Amino acid sequence: MPLSPNLRGALFMMVAMVGFTLNDAITKYSSQSMNMAQVMLIRGAFASLFVGLLAWQRGALLQPRLMLQPLVAIRVLGEAGATVSFLVALAHLPIGSVSAVLQALPLAVTMGAALFFGEPVGWRRWMAIAIGFAGVLIIVRPGFDGFSVYSLVALVSVACCTVRDLATKRIPQAIPTMLVSTATALAMTVVGAALLSPMGGWTPMTVKSTTLLALAAVLVLVGYQFIIMAMRSGEISFVAPFRYTALLWSILLGLIVFGDFPDMPMIVGAAIVVGSGLYTLYRERLVGRRRIVAESTGPAMAPDGI
Repeated sequence: MPLSPNLRGALFMMVAMVGFTLNDAITKYSSQSMNMAQVMLIRGAFASLFVGLLAWQRGALLQPRLMLQPLVAIRVLGEAGATVSFLVALAHLPIGSVSAVLQALPLAVTMGAALFFGEPVGWRRWMAIAIGFAGVLIIVRPGFDGFSVYSLVALVSVACCTVRDLATKRIPQAIPTMLVSTATALAMTVVGAALLSPMGGWTPMTVKSTTLLALAAVLVLVGYQFIIMAMRSGEISFVAPFRYTALLWSILLGLIVFGDFPDMPMIVGAAIVVGSGLYTLYRERLVGRRRIVAESTGPAMAPDGI
């Protein structure tokens, strides 16, 4: 029995989240043998190669000067800050905890769009945003046992991702998406090279470590492909909530690969954040907006260097 377009889109979305989360797990695992700057450099080099070839095949590199457009530069800077802070947090915190904090990104983008672009946001969504960030505070737990400064670094990543996604919304349609992706991947490679010495220098690569980072870059591309298929298959308002399955995969991988079991504050806080995000999606669907927040935020709700 064939799946309906919505169910097919939901399945594609879940596959995309698996790809993104596996990329995060490989990245965290790689940080045990090398610093995160080297991870950025190697993964970025593979991503630049793969994305560049895909962009060239699609004719997106015919006007490379478009990479210098100010909004593209702002997006790249936001992605750079998000990637560095995300990877630093990921190296020191359980993958599930970092993922839980990043689930606040759609709420942050909704708030940013209202404050900077004047997009209408009713009191119910403002309330959902406030409750969602209260959930983030429960996860971060400042001033309590279990608090880690790297939780604040994860919040910095959310802020930088918000800048990235708000800039992305304003990039002219004439600039090909693959060109922006190529510029971002190249920039992440350069940032990784620049931070290599301050973060501890070069660690000799093995066949295994090189293969894993190449696989991480491929998984990001797989995630992007499936998220595009998901958005094209079903209704965005139906498909978008399945992005939150990334949190489930993160917790599962953290438990299996790293032996990290989520504690109660993390579970409660994550449930509040996800619930607030789902309510925001519901309200946006109810008021009939053409572009809901899930369409405007980054596919993985996290930085990926592409």
